[in-house]
Order: sequence, then structure tokens, then C-alpha cells
Amino acid sequence: MTNILEISADELQKSLDNNTDVTIIDVREDEEVAQGVIPTAKHIPLGNIPEAVGNLDPDKEYVMVCRSGRRSMNASEYLKGNGFEHVKNLEGGMLAWNGELVF
Repeated sequence: MTNILEISADELQKSLDNNTDVTIIDVREDEEVAQGVIPTAKHIPLGNIPEAVGNLDPDKEYVMVCRSGRRSMNASEYLKGNGFEHVKNLEGGMLAWNGELVF
């Protein structure tokens, strides 16, 4: 198991408020995303991560998100194992997110 840093929902909200250059990737399924996503988040379902990794910049910072944090941790570990050094997992996932949602 790789060592993945976690970011709290409050820390992520502060990053968004400060316009920090971070890419949020939501790995939930389509029906879950229909209930709302964090603003600016890109939707890449977990099963599509292996094929999408070639379109991602390994030098950028990523925060992976799912419902509770487990699937996004798997996605984080996959990215880290493929040379992505700046990957964090949203601790508690969308269940911990109290910020704005877009539909």
C-alpha cells in the first residue's frame, strides 16, 4: 500500500477559495455524480482511471474524491504507482463535503 496524503474537506475548500492550482477528480459513478459534484471537479469513473491516466499531467496536483474515500484512495494509489507524485485523497469523501455542489 502506497503512502497517500489525505486532505480534509475544510482544507480543500480553502484551496478552492484561494484559487490554488489543484485538479479535483471525482471517481464516482454517473448516478452518484448526478447528485452533485464539487465545483471544478472532473468526472472520471474509477473504472476509467487506467485509460484516462495518459491524459493527466503527472506534474499537477490532484485531489481524488468518491462517496466515502475508499474508491478514491484506490484511484490515488493507482496514480501514485504510475508516477504521479502530487496526489491526495479527500478524507471522508463527499460524505464529509459541506461546500457548494454543482449539478
